[in-house]
Amino acid sequence: MAGLGLIALAACGYSLQGRGINVDPSIKRIGVPTFRDKTGRPGLDQKITQKVIEELLKRGKFDVVSASRGVDALVDGELTGYNVAPVGFTQAQGQATQATRYVVSLTARVTYSKVGEKEPIWESAGFVFRDEYELGTNPQLFFDREDQTVDRLTSAFASSLVQAMLEGF
Repeated sequence: MAGLGLIALAACGYSLQGRGINVDPSIKRIGVPTFRDKTGRPGLDQKITQKVIEELLKRGKFDVVSASRGVDALVDGELTGYNVAPVGFTQAQGQATQATRYVVSLTARVTYSKVGEKEPIWESAGFVFRDEYELGTNPQLFFDREDQTVDRLTSAFASSLVQAMLEGF
């Protein structure tokens, strides 16, 4: 029954936002050069750049290259912030407080523009994405969960960024 309501709305000219890709049909090839990195986190620029390229390729509407020449549009990115902060703590009786949960945030300045145009198609001076991880309390099972979180974060960051660029959010 709910499906009929959506069909009726669509028939009246209403549509759901976020369902389509907003791409100029003259854009056949998008360049994504390596994001500049001001964070100091080793390898973050390559991971983000690769994930953004992969997300654009998933859309299947255009070729995506890591160059800035010979393209119709360009994604210019700069990683401006990477921060890890404790957000969860534990304290056993008679022991010091210890951080057990951390939030990782990544901030970037990104411009998506058609080559030769003055105004960008989409831009954000502070595109932010966050993820969290827990250390756990057993030191024998401890391993670097920050690296795992960075892998998750870069994938989710790229997906969200490409969605914002192409769907007009």
